[in-house]
Amino acid sequence: MSYESLEEKLQTVGSPVEMLRHSQIGPYAFPVVRAEFTNWRDEQRAWRETCALFDQSHHMTDLYVEGRDALKLFSDLGVNSFKNFNVNQAKQFVACNHDGYVIGDAILFYLDENRFNLVGRPSAHNWVQYNREKGRYDAKAERDERSAVNQGRRKVFRYQVQGPNAVKVMEKVTGKTAPAIRFFNMDLFKIAGRDVRALRHGMVGQPGWELFGPWEYGEEVRDAIVEAGQEYGIRQVGSRTYPTTCLESGWIPSPVPAIYVGEQLKPYRQWLSAKSYEAMASLGGSFYSDNITDYYLTPYDLGYGSFVKFDHDFVGRKGVEKMAANQRRKKVTLVWNGEDVARVFGSLFQNGDIAKYIDLPLANYATLPYDKVLKGGKTVGISTYTGYTYNERAMVSLAMMDVEHSELGSEVTVVWGEEGRGSSKPTVERHKQAEIGVTVAPAPISEVARVGYRPTVKN
Repeated sequence: MSYESLEEKLQTVGSPVEMLRHSQIGPYAFPVVRAEFTNWRDEQRAWRETCALFDQSHHMTDLYVEGRDALKLFSDLGVNSFKNFNVNQAKQFVACNHDGYVIGDAILFYLDENRFNLVGRPSAHNWVQYNREKGRYDAKAERDERSAVNQGRRKVFRYQVQGPNAVKVMEKVTGKTAPAIRFFNMDLFKIAGRDVRALRHGMVGQPGWELFGPWEYGEEVRDAIVEAGQEYGIRQVGSRTYPTTCLESGWIPSPVPAIYVGEQLKPYRQWLSAKSYEAMASLGGSFYSDNITDYYLTPYDLGYGSFVKFDHDFVGRKGVEKMAANQRRKKVTLVWNGEDVARVFGSLFQNGDIAKYIDLPLANYATLPYDKVLKGGKTVGISTYTGYTYNERAMVSLAMMDVEHSELGSEVTVVWGEEGRGSSKPTVERHKQAEIGVTVAPAPISEVARVGYRPTVKN
């Protein structure tokens, strides 16, 4: 059956949870880029030990917003402060629903006077685009879809150069001393004779830049970086390895968009197509509730508390103010017990149902992974993004724990796998659930990320 909008689909299906739980879409796609240029273990090592080159040109949606009211639009929707936001800066933009729960987040680039680019998963973009169209904003928008959706050529290439040797690589490829750019500020580089904009970044806790420019120059720029980086141990990172960077940097990329119920959001659901990210995404894992709002997350759950500023009015402000005074969860990293993980793999060699397969290096099998965390049989947290990091020699997941159970070193249990031998998602084989012991650790788990670039973020 075909539907015109998300709202029409929900009216037919009845339950947002059932719609998402049985979606036939698997984990978020990282298309086009080779799965592995060498092997994922050495590619992970590169961003910690030498230098890594990430190709981000394909998996993110770009929304360009330009006009006199462009900044006002983002200020009206974002929990962030925009008082000292200037051209050639960027920030992690976080948007909430009317009750203060997160709809989505993305990186917002201030490209030029009254001109911005929002980059990331499409949930934040859809909300911004809808409000621009329905509100009285003197601004226009142009959308450049990710390669999985876009049948044409992207507008820009986007690379990241990260790692201990990133500065040396950039100095060699530009022929100049690397400028001292503050974190999340931008400058202009010249690479292979082309003008390239560079955002000072640190996605995996190491020095680096995000580089972007016109699509037609992308191959020239990439080849020049690879050549310059040879003597510094540069490795290109494939699509199999790239999404595991989140495990070390502590960023949770997959919150359920808080838009599926409520009369205030009904017009938005009617605006969203039945093929939108929100309508097609899949929900997976051992955390179960019939109420979709139990899957909603606050800015504080996701570790965005430092971004929230009550110096302006924004959608959901009253709800976020209440959350600020009663923060129930804390973002952490969970380090999985190696013997328990080995036991899951061992079930492949036994008769009967296996435990849910753990794929490596990224174990996600749904767009929106939600596993329950137990203490004494009681749910005390939600684990949301799981994979293996060779740099830590550990299986880890990013999680939100009840504050009273978030102390570092605490031992709790993750339930891995789905109820009833699994949902109808094609990525889910028939299986039995497994309990895996985990230990609470900091987020980010990487010490460099935790004490290095994170404290310097300005919003």
